[in-house]
Amino acid sequence: MSRAATALVSIADVEDAYARIRGAVRRTPLIPAPLPRPGGRAATDAGETLWLKCENLQRVSAFKARGAYNFVSRLSPAERAAGLLTYSSGNHAQAVAWAAREFGVSARIVMPVDAPDVKRTATIALGAEVVLEGTTSSERKARAEQIQREAGGTMVPPFDDPDIIAGQGTVALEVVEQLGTRKPGMVLAPIGGGGQLSGVAAVVRRRCPEAEVIGVEPAGAASMLRSLEHGAPVTLDRVSTVADGLNPVRPGDLTFAHCRDLVDRVVTVEDDAIRDAVRWLFGLRLVVEPSGAATVAALLSGVVDPAAQGETVAILSGGNIEPALLAEWIRG
Repeated sequence: MSRAATALVSIADVEDAYARIRGAVRRTPLIPAPLPRPGGRAATDAGETLWLKCENLQRVSAFKARGAYNFVSRLSPAERAAGLLTYSSGNHAQAVAWAAREFGVSARIVMPVDAPDVKRTATIALGAEVVLEGTTSSERKARAEQIQREAGGTMVPPFDDPDIIAGQGTVALEVVEQLGTRKPGMVLAPIGGGGQLSGVAAVVRRRCPEAEVIGVEPAGAASMLRSLEHGAPVTLDRVSTVADGLNPVRPGDLTFAHCRDLVDRVVTVEDDAIRDAVRWLFGLRLVVEPSGAATVAALLSGVVDPAAQGETVAILSGGNIEPALLAEWIRG
C-alpha cells in the first residue's frame, strides 16, 4: 500500500474511501430513539433523543464491510488474484468473504474454534474457506500468518491498517450528513481492535471538533483502556466477555495511536449491561449483537451521561447474534 502505515488517517483519506465504497455498501439509517436512562428507563422529555446508527443493517450485518471493501478495492489485480486471507472472530470474516465474492476472488479465513455458528456459517455461505484455530486473536493471527507463508495470499488486516480505518470512518461521514443542521455532541463507538473508533475519531475531530468521542469496551476485554493507561499497546493475559467481536487481547499500534491522539476517553461496560442493552434495543425492534450494543450499554448503565449540548449518537456496529442466545436473553 502506498500510504505510510504509521500516519494517522486524515479526513481526506476517509472521503476517498467513501467515494470507492459507497456504491457497494449500504447507507445505513440513523434513527431516533428515547434516550435510555440507567435501569432501563426511557427519557420522558420528547427532546431527549438518542440517535442510533444502524450498522446492524449493513452488508454482512456489520460495519466491517466498509473497511474490508475499501482495502480490497485498493489492491492490485495481482494481489487480489493471489486470494484473500484474514483472521477474525466473525464479522471481519464475513466482510472479507463478501468483498472476495464481489471481486471474484477466493478467500481463506481463520476463525476461533468457538466462533458463533451464525458468523461461521455465514462466512462459508459467502464462499470462503474457514479454518478454525484457538480462541484468542493472537492464536488465529499466528495461524493465518503460517498459512500465508506456506500457501501465499494477500492478508486483509482486521483493524490495524490505514485503509481499513479509513473505510470504517465512513460511518461517521454518514452520521454527520444525516444529522443535517443538528450537531453531534457525543459519538460513542465500540472497541474491538479499535479500527472503527479510530476512523470515527478521524472524522469527528475534523468535522465536529466540539463533539466528544467515546470508545466503549467490555470490562473483561479492556485492551485499549489498559494500553492507554500504560502509554503503549499491551497484551492482556486473558479476555472474557459475551461480546465476541470486542475481545482482541491487544489493540493495534496504529489504532492505539489514533485513540491516544483523537479519542476523548475510553470506558468499560459489564456483560450484564451489554445483555440489558441487547434487550432494550430488541424492544425497539432492532436485532443487535452484544458487540454492537456496547455503546447503548454505556448509557443504559450510567457509565456515560448523554451529551450536555448537541446530539448523542451511538453506533450499533453489528447484528450477528445467535437466535437462540437472543431468545434466551429476551426471556431473561
